[in-house]
Amino acid sequence: MDGKLNVCNEVGRLRQVMLHRPGDELLNLSPSNLEPLLFDDIPFLEAAQAEHDAFANMLRDEGVEVLYLVDLVTEALATSKSVQKEFKNDYLRESGITGARTKAAVRERLSSVSSVRELVETAIRGIRRDELNMGASRSFELADFVGTAQSGNPDLVIDPLPNLYFTRDNFTVVGSGVNINSMFSLTRRRETLLAQYVFTYHPLYKNTPLWYRRNFRHRLEGGDFLNLSKSVVAIGMSQRTISAAIDLYAKNVFWGEGPHPEIEEIYAFLIPDTRAMMHLDTVFTQLDVDAFLYHPGILGTLEVFRVTRGAHEGELHIARMDESLDRILARALGIDDVRLIRCGGSDAIAAAREQWNDGSNTLAVAPGRVFVYKRNAITNEILYKEGFDLLEIPSAELSRGRGGPHCMSMPFVRDEL
Repeated sequence: MDGKLNVCNEVGRLRQVMLHRPGDELLNLSPSNLEPLLFDDIPFLEAAQAEHDAFANMLRDEGVEVLYLVDLVTEALATSKSVQKEFKNDYLRESGITGARTKAAVRERLSSVSSVRELVETAIRGIRRDELNMGASRSFELADFVGTAQSGNPDLVIDPLPNLYFTRDNFTVVGSGVNINSMFSLTRRRETLLAQYVFTYHPLYKNTPLWYRRNFRHRLEGGDFLNLSKSVVAIGMSQRTISAAIDLYAKNVFWGEGPHPEIEEIYAFLIPDTRAMMHLDTVFTQLDVDAFLYHPGILGTLEVFRVTRGAHEGELHIARMDESLDRILARALGIDDVRLIRCGGSDAIAAAREQWNDGSNTLAVAPGRVFVYKRNAITNEILYKEGFDLLEIPSAELSRGRGGPHCMSMPFVRDEL
């Protein structure tokens, strides 16, 4: 680990990746807060951790260095007591707590932890009401005791961050820099606070260029971002990323302060605004230098726009692409042809089922060598017949969070093609 980031494509040999192992934050999921915390079911933690460990070990077997988000945040906060104090203040401010007495009790809880790592793990796990010493005194008003998690669960004071094992979303490595994303859902916005501290205070990463910032007002998430080449990126317009964010990102990298000098084209993909297809990478991922896996359900409504620098500073040139998807992708990659492979093949029911279980959400560790969820048997068989080398991850519990191998990984270093 030397702090140098380099991700200019989706399929070059993966050298370094960041993960988050699911932890006790999943134990603070309950039927009453599933919907606001973006879950449809409650994963069995022990099994989810075993599956995630298998994924991490398979990555290591491929020669990939595996970093963990908790370690990076811990190392960032460990740089000084003042940084830890600042983090606690930011965490409290963004928790949504209004009662003064409740805030004081949470601050006391955070100050009672025995190590910086425990502070980070506590912030991720969330804080239960029964962990706090609220006391009772006539010197306080009733409002001083008010404090319920933003999800509305009365047993929680601060919500957990159960989606954090999908490390693709809250920040994105692009070239040698990073987008710290502006998240769609209230429950995920505190995830980016962790990224902010890594890229502000970690000794190896604090000077990383930032192409997008968490306080930008338009929502943009990492699952909608694909690095097609050093000069071309694709961004999904989806349930989680809006067109105004793509405009803002484009103006920033083309014309803003500290622009990204190598990005020349942005392809914006308009996909259905539904939970099942929440991000571009849930319906579309790259398998090889000339091959993509896609969910056929997007084709009826898919629109693609090419965004480049305008004629004058601050302007954008936007053109709607009227070609077929394969021709658009070949143009974007600068190659003659691409192969498009259907998730679920010709079986519409299988396609919908396996897309829901992240059959389209793959992670290439090298050209043509791809991580997939084992459960998507029909799509995997198609990929085997097409000549791909598949690394099948057990996924009975991980998949309950609605994310696959691409969602669970944030590449830090890939070989250039």
